[in-house]
Amino acid sequence: MQADLIVGIQWGDEGKGKIVDLLAQKYDYVVRYQGGHNAGHTIVIDGTKYALHLIPSGVLNPKAINVIGNGVVIAPDELLKEMAQFGDLRDRLFISEHAHLILDCHIAFDRAKETSLGGKAIGTTGCGIGPAYADKISRVGLRLCDLRNEAVMLEAIIARGGQLGIAVQDKATLKACVSRWADQLLPFAANATDILWDALDRNKKVLLEGAQGTLLDIDHGTYPFVTSSSTVAAGACTGTGLSPKEIGKVIGIAKAYCTRVGFGPFATEQINTTGDRLRTQGDEFGTTTGRPRRCGWFDVPLAKHACRINGVDELALMKLDVFDGFHMIEVCTKYENNRPVYKSFAGWKSLAGCRSFDDLPEPAKVYVLALEEMIGTKIALISTGADRNDTIYR
Repeated sequence: MQADLIVGIQWGDEGKGKIVDLLAQKYDYVVRYQGGHNAGHTIVIDGTKYALHLIPSGVLNPKAINVIGNGVVIAPDELLKEMAQFGDLRDRLFISEHAHLILDCHIAFDRAKETSLGGKAIGTTGCGIGPAYADKISRVGLRLCDLRNEAVMLEAIIARGGQLGIAVQDKATLKACVSRWADQLLPFAANATDILWDALDRNKKVLLEGAQGTLLDIDHGTYPFVTSSSTVAAGACTGTGLSPKEIGKVIGIAKAYCTRVGFGPFATEQINTTGDRLRTQGDEFGTTTGRPRRCGWFDVPLAKHACRINGVDELALMKLDVFDGFHMIEVCTKYENNRPVYKSFAGWKSLAGCRSFDDLPEPAKVYVLALEEMIGTKIALISTGADRNDTIYR
């Protein structure tokens, strides 16, 4: 058995949460393989909105087992707060004992560094993700398994704060905090790789989900305006312990337009009324930070590039309904002299109630089929609204 994979092919916020939630109904295990609580998945079910940051989106399927892989960095209190939404998660959630922890000193250092950069800031969320990954690479990081020795963990946190030049809590308060983390998180600690190997050996269906998107990848994104982990499909192997041979279908997720949070290049960005309209109609504000997202037209060359890097087998096109009421829609088809060249498509009135491809207005069909042809990858799923049921399968 092989594990299937969900990956964003833009700058994140593509709508992966909804797709994972939909597909999770058919999977036995759902696995988060990289990133931290700086990323957020928003899922709407029967009008109720759920915001997930660390727990895999399969948590809303009572039959699915959820696994947080070793490639994820965990802010303990943020994870515990998220877990509290779902009641008893014993035997439904497992956390890799090798996942690294985000400490308060990482968060403080992250924010101080970003502020010091002024006009050259990266635009991070200030959640401590980068410093935690930096400690991991520098081999001074602290992992979930380190909570098994609370005394050593306590001294290590104090020492790390001092090395970063960040004052930590008084020792008594910090000791109580470490003890609470150990009591509440260690029952969920496990060898996640062994769990996944066993699941595949028993022919269980496994779905892997990443955070952010391809264009934020530390190696393949718009560096240096990127995140600190490997967001592409290959990151699923290092973030779980699965081999490339154990990866099955790769499903790419893309919005019908483009968005970006923070600084960095964005050639099709619309800093005008069109961008404002996309932001308003698409509710384009960060799940984690609430920051307004930069909005612009779909970029075909970037989508083709991302599909090749990830080995995408099929695409899910999200938020097509955000174009409701648009008279004209533009798509970047190529670049000439580093400038985007656009092709225009007619808009439509509304996609409300569309649950099959035949239900779509003719201009919407033309738009989807044109993107599919230009990207060279089948669009197998189309989202026509925020709710789980607003989905077209092709």
